Amino acid sequence: MTTTDTGAPVPALTLRHVTKKYGALVAVDDVSLEVAKGGRHALIGPNGAGKSTLFNLVAGGLGTTSGEILFSGEDVTRRSAAWRARKGLGKTFQHSSLFLSMSPLENVALAAQRVAGKGMSWRTSSARRRPGIDDLAEQCVADVGLTDRSHIMTGNLSHGERRQLEVAVALATKPRLLLLDEPAAGMSPAESHRFAELVRSLPEDLTVVIIEHDLELVFQLAERVSVLHLGALIADGPTDEVREDPAVQQAYLGEASLDELFHESPTPPNETEEAAR
Repeated sequence: MTTTDTGAPVPALTLRHVTKKYGALVAVDDVSLEVAKGGRHALIGPNGAGKSTLFNLVAGGLGTTSGEILFSGEDVTRRSAAWRARKGLGKTFQHSSLFLSMSPLENVALAAQRVAGKGMSWRTSSARRRPGIDDLAEQCVADVGLTDRSHIMTGNLSHGERRQLEVAVALATKPRLLLLDEPAAGMSPAESHRFAELVRSLPEDLTVVIIEHDLELVFQLAERVSVLHLGALIADGPTDEVREDPAVQQAYLGEASLDELFHESPTPPNETEEAAR
């Protein structure tokens, strides 16, 4: 395991004073945090807190105004999203990017092809099997529990199954760090439960960072939680400590307890880039 000069393990992700401005508007305000390798880390906050903007800065979809982003100790602040993906930074999206007229297996195989540097095409039934791509695609589909649904049209999958498939697509890129952007949005309680089981089944050495409005799911899955409010980091620590933090409770519910939110279980609307700004 790679270590720092002090002998401590190098974090999977390090943010140092990361800021994103749009003119006079500060969307992400001087955020510094670390995500441990193999950790399950959640990023939460009210709508408009800047969570999706921060995710896009990490993934490379947006450039920082100032600050540094390190991936496994390497400065990737000026690297492209494609470069980061090739290095093992995977991401699912708030809004589906799946090809609905293709099968789940075909969707995953396309992701595997991109990593392998192959052309964007799918073999016909008579074409020769490509072990490096087809085996990986089948394994990723199996890992998310969709083997029995792997050959139907993706448009015929349920909402929860499509979310599972998006994880399979991300896994096909062989990530070392996986960013999950509101994966449970719009899910039924049963679908959310299945998704939680899926996240728990992911390899222990895969670092997972999740944005999620379903706080019950967050506190079930995350070992550590970072909280954004109005672009600034207001809490960062072990899950139980953050859950009881008065500043976090104030940001979400005024004087109410976060526990009250779990029993109401409303699903807030998806946070958009416009809201984050």
